[in-house]
Amino acid sequence: MTDTHSVTTFVMGERFPWPDDASDTREKGPFDAGILHDSGSRRNCSIRKISALGATLCGEVEKAPGHSVAVELATGQRPAATIDWVKDGETGIRFSQPIDVLALINRKLVSQTAERRAMPRVEIRCGISLKCGQEFAPAVVRNISANGLQIEGEALPRVGSYVSMFLDGLNVPPGEVVWRSGNLAGIELLEDLSWSSIMPWIRELVRRQPQ
Repeated sequence: MTDTHSVTTFVMGERFPWPDDASDTREKGPFDAGILHDSGSRRNCSIRKISALGATLCGEVEKAPGHSVAVELATGQRPAATIDWVKDGETGIRFSQPIDVLALINRKLVSQTAERRAMPRVEIRCGISLKCGQEFAPAVVRNISANGLQIEGEALPRVGSYVSMFLDGLNVPPGEVVWRSGNLAGIELLEDLSWSSIMPWIRELVRRQPQ
């Protein structure tokens, strides 16, 4: 139920995974697979974003908001949920009880072969400082993965710029700005971040952040 090339986003913190989507540059996939259980029937779906409180699923769902379902996850868990909204081929579901997102990430990592093990995309908010030439600019990390970051800020470097990045508690390789959209930018790292360095950093950041 996992794919090493998946761009499913794991959202940290006690929040739903869809409020910020209006400003996101949406990915087209592929995403992690899931199975939606509905009154004894099974329906394949894809998980675009998932948090402790809910998930954004891709795939047509015939049921209306308020309907009770369950979704089978890579950990084997099958949390009960309620459909919150249905729009444009996507469905937002609210879990009846919070799930452990870090356990899901761990399961995804161990499902990969050791030589190809790579950190999936994790949505988390923290400050970052960018250095482009002699100029420094503050920004906010929106998500991070093994090979890149999405950041938000004013006066971000233009596409094609090479930047150095400074994050408290994590040594980040330099990267290149590969896209810009308003106050958002995507940075591709010149060297992949190892999962063994990102996971402890995320755990500590989550521990310190208010829920």
